[in-house]
Amino acid sequence: MPGAEAPDILLGLDPLWLSTGIFLATYALLISERVHRTVAAMLGAGMMILSGIITQDDAFDGVDFNTISLLTGMMILVGITQRTGIFQFVAVWVVKKARASPKGILLLLATVTAVFSAFFDNVTTVLLIVPVTLLIVEKLGVSPYPFLFAEIFASNIGGTATLIGDPPNIMIGSAVGLTFTDFITELGPIIVVIHLAVLAVLYLFWGSQLTSSAQARASVMAFDARSSITDTRLLRQSLAVMALVIAGFIAGEHFELQSGSVALGGAALLMLLYTIGRGGREQTARVQEVLAELEWSTILFFMCLFMMVHGLKASGVLNLLGQQLLEMTGGDLPATTFLTLWLAAIASAVIDNVPFVATMIPVLQSTAPELGGAGATEPVWWALSLGACLGGNGTLVGATANIIVAGFAERAGYPISFSRFLLMGVPVTLLSVTIAGGYLYLRHFS
Repeated sequence: MPGAEAPDILLGLDPLWLSTGIFLATYALLISERVHRTVAAMLGAGMMILSGIITQDDAFDGVDFNTISLLTGMMILVGITQRTGIFQFVAVWVVKKARASPKGILLLLATVTAVFSAFFDNVTTVLLIVPVTLLIVEKLGVSPYPFLFAEIFASNIGGTATLIGDPPNIMIGSAVGLTFTDFITELGPIIVVIHLAVLAVLYLFWGSQLTSSAQARASVMAFDARSSITDTRLLRQSLAVMALVIAGFIAGEHFELQSGSVALGGAALLMLLYTIGRGGREQTARVQEVLAELEWSTILFFMCLFMMVHGLKASGVLNLLGQQLLEMTGGDLPATTFLTLWLAAIASAVIDNVPFVATMIPVLQSTAPELGGAGATEPVWWALSLGACLGGNGTLVGATANIIVAGFAERAGYPISFSRFLLMGVPVTLLSVTIAGGYLYLRHFS
């Protein structure tokens, strides 16, 4: 019986059904949002252990610590870098380069958001870019909605392009061994195409409304970009360390150095530069400030999620799902690829893409032998990444960045309702995923 290796199953229940029930109950809590997602994941992981489906040692063996290390390292790097004011500087610089033209500002700010989201996490990007955007559009006297939607879509699209841009990519890369270079070369080109296509749609939809008076444009041109930089020395250090980390991601592929080690090493170096030469108390204060700003709830959420998924794997649920997936596609690689793409996009539009991807990774791994081996199934992994990340643009709750931008907008007096988001999100997602599907077909199956 699947899961028989767990000797003391609660009440003698079938571990397959028990683990499924625990996971579905946890998912229900996540979707309801009545319980914080970290608390829900902790309860789910705890029940997997207490019910006897897995042991505590098994649970920790199921945690992908490369993913945890990469997330933690990048959070520290971004947390220190944002103290320099570089994000605000770039936003104001964009305004000046566009000569305060609302059309130019929209296109450039969206592109900057996409680029930042590829190398920093998209949540941090919108947290820092959106407040500046609201200030700019208020001065220009134009509606903020085109800009806010453009930045939401760009953050999710841009985050798809790299290993570190979005948590699903981090998880996929770590589980399958796909590198930073793999993501850039495979997904980078099509993400550029998708970004430009979405910008074209937004321009056609809102372009006629993007006008402003000469006086308003002059007031925006008076912004001083340099005043945004609060610490020039730290900025130079942060950019240098970030460049070393990116180089480490690329070089590490050839020296069996995992991305999590590179990220933590870079974080340690930047922490050293940020604190060295200070007194003992100030060093302590700075370290505590940086660590206090880490998203510990997110880190713990990931760890508990990995434990729950390991429980599903131990009980045989994931192998069963893999067999059903193969039955649906007849073991055909192209069919499996496109089913994965659309399933991931639809699911990620309505639920958090992180638990969905965490569940799908071992399911897809179990199908590899029937699809020609690990090497042959690479298109399936790209489909999972594209679908999960691009699907986040489908609804207001499809990605954390969407909710954060909506919160900023509501406080500024420009609420974004669920239905209003759907009117733009669904067409943009359908367009993006269709383009992605065409790309996968031409690149791997034509």
